[in-house]
Amino acid sequence: MSETPTHIQLTTDPARHPEVFASAFNTGDVDILEQVYEPGALFVPQPGTAVTGKARRLANAEFLELGLPITVSPRHVYALDDVALLIVDFVIAGTARHGGSVRIEGTATDVARRGADGYWRYAIDNPFGVAEGPAGSGRASTA
Repeated sequence: MSETPTHIQLTTDPARHPEVFASAFNTGDVDILEQVYEPGALFVPQPGTAVTGKARRLANAEFLELGLPITVSPRHVYALDDVALLIVDFVIAGTARHGGSVRIEGTATDVARRGADGYWRYAIDNPFGVAEGPAGSGRASTA
């Protein structure tokens, strides 16, 4: 009997970070998914809404509750020193746990940063890229 993993192997290559993210997401475990983020990282779960901390964790848990895998296709990775801009197409699709059909897709514009340990983590995870949110939106919530 195999033991359920409790961590994800991070990468020293920024171009592989989207793949690491997908592997973490596809475990369905929010604790594992949180490992691909810096502690203060910002997540944009819907256009115009930015969250950090516990609110980031809860927003990611909502995506995981669908019980569907994510596929990622990086378009561009631009790295300079310890910062990288990642442009990544993604799709979450299928029949969710609630029985309904789901298709969530977009082109993420993400920022990753190399930590002191040499591994890359998201500083900003913006899955819906340039999609517009409500007017006046975009401030981070830490609730």
